Amino acid sequence: MPGENLSRDEAQERAALLSVDGYEVSLDVRSAVGDAGTGPRTFRSVTTIRFRCAEPGASSFADLIAPSVTAVSLNGRDLDPGEVFDGSRIVLEDLAADNELVVDAQCAYSRTGEGLHRFVDPEDGEVYLYTQYEPADSRRVFANFEQPDLKAPFTFSVIAPDHWKVLGNEAVSRIEPWGAGEGNAVFCFAPTRPISTYITAILAGPYHYVEDHYSRTLPDGSTLEIPLGALCRKGLAKHFDADDVFLVTKQGLDFFHDHFDYPYPFGKYDQAFVPEYNLGAMENPGLVTFREEFIFRGRVTQASYERRTNVILHEMAHMWFGDLVTMRWWDDLWLKESFADFMGTFSMVEATRFTSGWVTFANNRKAWAYRADQLPSTHPITADIRDLQDAKLNFDGITYAKGASVLKQLVAYVGRDAFLEGARRYFKRHAYGNTELGDLLSVLEETSGRDLAAWSRAWLQTAGVNSLTPQVLLDAEGRVDELAVLQEARESHPTLRPHRVAVGLYRRGEGGALERYARAETDVDGPRTLVRELAGQEAPELVLVNDDDLTYCKIRFDEESLATLHAHLGDLTDPLARALCWSALWNMTRDALLPARDFVDLVLRFAGRESDMGVLQMLHAWADSALTFYAAPEWREAGGRLLAEGALKELRLAEPGSQHQLTWARFFASVASTAADLQLLRGLLDGTAEVDGLEVDQELRWAFLEPLATHGVADEAALAAELARDDTASGKRHQVRCLAARPSAAVKAQAWAQVVESDTLSNALVEATIAGFAQPSQRELGAPYVAKYFEAIERVWAERSIQIGIHVVRGLFPSLQDSPATLEATDAWLASHEAAPPALRRLVLESRDDLARALRAQERDAAATEQA
Repeated sequence: MPGENLSRDEAQERAALLSVDGYEVSLDVRSAVGDAGTGPRTFRSVTTIRFRCAEPGASSFADLIAPSVTAVSLNGRDLDPGEVFDGSRIVLEDLAADNELVVDAQCAYSRTGEGLHRFVDPEDGEVYLYTQYEPADSRRVFANFEQPDLKAPFTFSVIAPDHWKVLGNEAVSRIEPWGAGEGNAVFCFAPTRPISTYITAILAGPYHYVEDHYSRTLPDGSTLEIPLGALCRKGLAKHFDADDVFLVTKQGLDFFHDHFDYPYPFGKYDQAFVPEYNLGAMENPGLVTFREEFIFRGRVTQASYERRTNVILHEMAHMWFGDLVTMRWWDDLWLKESFADFMGTFSMVEATRFTSGWVTFANNRKAWAYRADQLPSTHPITADIRDLQDAKLNFDGITYAKGASVLKQLVAYVGRDAFLEGARRYFKRHAYGNTELGDLLSVLEETSGRDLAAWSRAWLQTAGVNSLTPQVLLDAEGRVDELAVLQEARESHPTLRPHRVAVGLYRRGEGGALERYARAETDVDGPRTLVRELAGQEAPELVLVNDDDLTYCKIRFDEESLATLHAHLGDLTDPLARALCWSALWNMTRDALLPARDFVDLVLRFAGRESDMGVLQMLHAWADSALTFYAAPEWREAGGRLLAEGALKELRLAEPGSQHQLTWARFFASVASTAADLQLLRGLLDGTAEVDGLEVDQELRWAFLEPLATHGVADEAALAAELARDDTASGKRHQVRCLAARPSAAVKAQAWAQVVESDTLSNALVEATIAGFAQPSQRELGAPYVAKYFEAIERVWAERSIQIGIHVVRGLFPSLQDSPATLEATDAWLASHEAAPPALRRLVLESRDDLARALRAQERDAAATEQA
């Protein structure tokens, strides 16, 4: 990987020297089918780049990662590939004012989801191809200048079997036969608008394709026509609800046209759900790609449909924020990701059936941001991205969720109309160009009349999260004499920020409902801020700082409020207020302020009354994490029994056939451990037991099989039989995860070897194997791998692709070996590997921080036992 890196300085130097007029790229992917013979399976890639040089006679380089290069020509002059190509770069010397570079290469198909990924469907043997490039993997498919600010038009052609569906960013302009009766064709595409290399895209294979259409009358009276397409593998066609995908797509296009005043600029709009995808989705203009898990093979809750809707709209927002106007370098990644994350929820709430999306955002999305912002690797939203490895790791909770949270606050600060008018001016001023922080702030200052320099310094250019705690003083009559908000910051990131917050006062009424009776908005600035508007109110039972979730902060509670939540959290009637309280309690658990067992107790007593499915699923995940990582080791077994008993109770109480029932069934399976629990799961699988109304479909069968495999009840033969029942790509992933989860030293050794010592598994199967390898109930089986992990990771990072490197370094960190000895081993590796790649050190530092946090929380939980 080090030879494939590109620094910001190199990119800036090249951008100052070169400007690109256009690309012509021809790919021959006939080799995707049939016998590959020996060596890597490759395809032919021929690229012609026309570009200008500001300093004739200067030297530069083009990017290409390929097993071999057949020919290189610069301005009609043949160059020796052995001299100019080093495996990742092509040296270009003595450039003219106007240049033409032609590169004929053999590029490798990917099995890691980077570049041109090749997937063979085990169900029918069909081959499917798609590209994924962000941040810098288009150079695995064609020669180029791989940086976002060297935009250009691209004209692609693809030679492929003539019965395949072949798609790109633009529409196919013509299809011509290729060869004499061989069943192949060349698919020629119309030129794209000027776009960055990382959002070009090609897809090819026998995909199932559904068509629709969107029309809109524009303000000038003309009609915008957008052909719509949605596609997936043939094996998933029976599960594909394309009508719902198109419904959301049209609702999103209406919303963005209503608010952006800039017509969708990229012609058609295809959305492809593809196998073994590394990301949630990718905003390639005209050809958006999604992970195929968004096609639901079994029954799911509305939370899953909400998540898919959010992702569809997130990627659609990118057509403007990111594709039309693109950040100059990855420092300003937030200019696309923060905006898309915010706009995904903003548009979803206002344009679709998922009107409670801000509840999910407050409870789920922001939890990602809070964790990332407390890691040693935290960074400002506008980050310092030195190179491509930095860029890869900054697709994180800060860039996405914290950035979106801050933009939500910015909308409140400058006003909705001023914010949207700023966006409109931004698109028109910088269409097909590249921007930096100041370009956006300048238009927002124009439209709002506010000076955003101080706001930007506080929110975009400093790291860390503040904590806000209410302080309530009562008078002799029991009314609020003084209410203040105290603001704190961690010592490592001491900035106190301005916050626009709402403070809500809550009391229980006659029926027991805990409801808000007073609210005031105020600007919190500095360590202590008085909320004068609430003086004289009746004494509250609960004070909720950041009511309505206006700012980005960690909420704390005064003692009276915390006692109220312990007794009456389920009586809170407002879903958003309830979600905010749950999020705050989880942050307190992670910060070792609330014993893990207390959080588990709250979930057991109140989660059954939670109406929002997304929040309920998050509570299940948090309760599981609290038990696994934050509970005192001596309480884990008892806590596990309590969770399983509580989950089974709620499963039996849930309305038959309801989403609650399905959610509790999945949670019960995830925490089941006793013989009785496992016997029930076996009975639900073989039909000897039932829960009224619970349909055990194929996806739920796998969910029940995993704990059976983990506890040694389902053996290899049982898993093979289940795969025979579900002989699909999805079934294979489930089986691989379950196989690796079995409680055997030999199983763990085999799984380790498959992931660490071999590169034969695809990215999806690497993920599945890692997910099965480490099980909380098998801590002793993982103990021998602490030393092996630290011996292996630098080699893995050097030899494998960055995506696989991330999977291995994050996924196999010995977090379940939660002892000071593991912390010491981590510190020893860091101390002795100061020269290791910064991105690798960052991953280890983040895992080290999670482990240290877990040990602190375990001490707090153990102390709660002693105090009791």
